[in-house]
Amino acid sequence: MRAFFAFSSPLVPPSPLCSPLNPSPQTMRTFLHDEEFLGTLLKLWFPIALQQLIFSLLNLLSMMMIGQLGDTTVAAFGLAAQIGFLFQLFLFGVSSGSAIFVAQFWGKHDVKNIRRVLGVSLTLGLIGAAFFAFVALAIPEFALGIYSTDRAVIALGSEYLRIVGVGYPAIAITTSYAVTLRSTGNVRLPVTISVISLGLGVALNYALIFGQFGLPALGIRGSAIGTLIARWLECAWLLAMIYTRASVAAASAREMFAFDAAFTRRVLKTILPVMVNEIVWSTGISTYNLIYGRIGTEAVAAVSIAGTIENLAYVPFVGLANAAAVMIGNRIGADEEHKAFAYAKRLWQIVVLLAIGIGGIIFVSADSILGFYKIDAATHSFARNILTVMAGGLWIKASNIVLIVGVLRAGGDARVSAIIDVAPLWLIGIPLAAIGAFVFGLPVYWVYLLTLSDEAVKCSLAGWRMLSKKWITNLAQQHRQTSAA
Repeated sequence: MRAFFAFSSPLVPPSPLCSPLNPSPQTMRTFLHDEEFLGTLLKLWFPIALQQLIFSLLNLLSMMMIGQLGDTTVAAFGLAAQIGFLFQLFLFGVSSGSAIFVAQFWGKHDVKNIRRVLGVSLTLGLIGAAFFAFVALAIPEFALGIYSTDRAVIALGSEYLRIVGVGYPAIAITTSYAVTLRSTGNVRLPVTISVISLGLGVALNYALIFGQFGLPALGIRGSAIGTLIARWLECAWLLAMIYTRASVAAASAREMFAFDAAFTRRVLKTILPVMVNEIVWSTGISTYNLIYGRIGTEAVAAVSIAGTIENLAYVPFVGLANAAAVMIGNRIGADEEHKAFAYAKRLWQIVVLLAIGIGGIIFVSADSILGFYKIDAATHSFARNILTVMAGGLWIKASNIVLIVGVLRAGGDARVSAIIDVAPLWLIGIPLAAIGAFVFGLPVYWVYLLTLSDEAVKCSLAGWRMLSKKWITNLAQQHRQTSAA
């Protein structure tokens, strides 16, 4: 086992099968002298990455606070988060699909159609919010019972869900408007509001979990109440700022819902594959968590802790994926496909180098991070080994985030990218993880390792697709040609 972890060190260089061409000195000089590329990248990447960093740090803080309440509460929090995770992935699918159109329409400064896309996105988001709110409020025990048989964990998780579920419509509204702003280059406003609101949420979590500042000590219920207040505050504040300024997203109801059947079909043709992609993918990830849950409560707690740290490690790559989607979409919409392809290659090179460095940091600091949690020795050992595997595979997962979400989707290649994203998960990763857990009875960290098999296959396919240039589709131009006809 020790030999394997040494082999999986994050310092092992990527395989040629799933890495961009090695950056030559000439390539690096091009990076440094392309002011348009660097300027746009930093303008978009830094605020989004900063938002994700603060968001992940605040989540880590919340997990640490919950961690003071014991393994059962940590496991309950982690399981309840699965319902929110599925909802967020649904919204991510809707917003990613709509962002493809918004970014390309912005390349032509077509505000009218941007607002119509916002209307489609908002409608789909609220439908999803209604469904997940029903699950959280009406049948949380049934939903969490899919993941665990521990009645104490299910009871605590259901208590949490019944409160946070009330905030799902606010999340849907916020997401639709924030993505529209980001895709048109206005990153600062949604980032600022989100960071301040989430900071307030963590402060409320602290006060209501432990009974500070004269407030009652409510435990996991206090965390849910603090999160709910922060979500609705974020939504109200963002809408107020948008509609009191001359914003691209300040659409009237008539402008948002002016889409006809033909327009809706064109948008849904791209959005639906992304939505289905995210739903099927998130269901697959939840299946992984179901497998972990059947291994034991310590396994769930270890995966939940490691997952929070992994989310923190993903910060720069989520920022890069969002920046890539806007930059590449804008260039394709402006009929500059050659620049879009050049940007895609450069961004992949940045991702691999950055991920190897961050993986190294996780590897050497894992024990120090886990020292903040009041967990038993078994949970600590599981989490430490999971973090080691995670550090070694970070560059693969990071490549997939940027290539699929930031490059292929931005180019309008929604259907092929969906197949690349989902097929390896269900055909390779889940079967191997299930066999490892239920047939061979492997520890949770070995099962976690088996889940990386689908990521490796996915990375190879996504890299090949990007280099083929077949993913570049000018949706804005297709819309103009169809409308003219």
